[in-house]
Amino acid sequence: MTSPDPVVLVLFGARGDLARRMLFPSLYRLAAAGRLPDDYAVIGSGRTAPDSVDEFRDSIRDALAESVDDLDDDVVQKLLQRLDFQSSSADDGSELADTVRQAREKLGPDATTLIYLSVPPTAMESMIAMLGREGLADGARLVVEKPFGIDLQSSRALQETITSVADEDHIYRIDHFLGKEAVQNILALRFANGLLEPAWNATHVESVQIDVPETLGLEGRGSFYEATGCLRDMVSTHLCQVLGFVAMEPPATLEARDLREAKAAVFDAMRPLDPQRVVFGQFDGYRGEEDVDDDSQVETFVAAEAYVDNDRWRGVPFYLRTGKALADKRRTVTLTFRTPPSPFPGERPEPDELALDLTDTPVATLDVNVKRPGPELATERLSSRLELTPSDHADDSLAAYERLLLDVIRGDQTLFARSDEVDRLWQVCQPLLDNPPKVQPYEKGSWGPESAVKLPGDRGWRLPDQSDG
Repeated sequence: MTSPDPVVLVLFGARGDLARRMLFPSLYRLAAAGRLPDDYAVIGSGRTAPDSVDEFRDSIRDALAESVDDLDDDVVQKLLQRLDFQSSSADDGSELADTVRQAREKLGPDATTLIYLSVPPTAMESMIAMLGREGLADGARLVVEKPFGIDLQSSRALQETITSVADEDHIYRIDHFLGKEAVQNILALRFANGLLEPAWNATHVESVQIDVPETLGLEGRGSFYEATGCLRDMVSTHLCQVLGFVAMEPPATLEARDLREAKAAVFDAMRPLDPQRVVFGQFDGYRGEEDVDDDSQVETFVAAEAYVDNDRWRGVPFYLRTGKALADKRRTVTLTFRTPPSPFPGERPEPDELALDLTDTPVATLDVNVKRPGPELATERLSSRLELTPSDHADDSLAAYERLLLDVIRGDQTLFARSDEVDRLWQVCQPLLDNPPKVQPYEKGSWGPESAVKLPGDRGWRLPDQSDG
């Protein structure tokens, strides 16, 4: 792989939590693997500047030590030497613009500017407007963190602001779930295997579950959750994007245009969510968290029934579930197959299930019915586990932010959300914002409100190693 052209990465929110935990460790790993350009510069920015550039570099060194095992001191030192910091705000970005221009001049005429906006949704529009005024957005690639607005109206306003300073082919709406190897593996399992693709439709599939429970609570993010909530944080972004990968028609190619067209077509066919088939929950003790209102009605849990009204999926329910402070942490997609008429005596066999565990080391579990050993023709359940990462390539995987940062550097928009996708998903979710379900309490360490547990019907939710889930 040849080295990409030189880049100047401008990172807004460079002293924030996302930058410390994800972005700088990802840059380090890309540097250690030789995947960054030979020439690059990283300019951190934010309203509050450190006392000096050295202090900023020391803080990044500490962050890397917390997140990365067995740091290579040479790689760290070379990365830190590329770091600079220049404060800026939505009102004044002139000094930052000068710093970026100087960095570009040092790197030469082929240098590209990448601007990563890790800022709160309320600040996004004003910061983008500043980029336009200062000329920083001219020819730059803009990386925008979710949520993309807080509802349909604000999303459209944000889109109007973004397109006033940059073309769509320069906008990278980042959803880190799409950077996960396991999520991309959904495409390989479907489209590279003749055993699965012919059965991946309503004729053979009874239901689909996309289940992303979390055991953690707020972890100090009370103000963020009060402004965002679980629906905006997880459902309108991560879970729906995974649904797009699961449900899409075979794309003509895996190039960015064709893949994103296929995903957008799924969202176009999605039925707006019915508040009567959605459960909102809030874990006990949420209102006692720091920066949370005493009478807050913000949801920390969502379970929803969704439908894709096209020929492939019409009538098949897609069950989405996610929430904070639940009984287990999983990222699982489960396809439940229809049970054919059975000549075997006794009870009707349970339906086959294919469960995709979307962890850093993805696996698939196939539950099928087999003959029970003995003289009688009877069946019993058997689970077979399939490792989805070849052992000789186990070290080749990239973490989500690594992959997505590398794609921005390379100018590849395949795994980023397009404007029409975002707009349609807000249309799908808007009924829940206009008429939100009543928030129901649930105990920490449970599976959420009882009505959510019962949402998929008698079979309930399927979690690996959790037969009672």
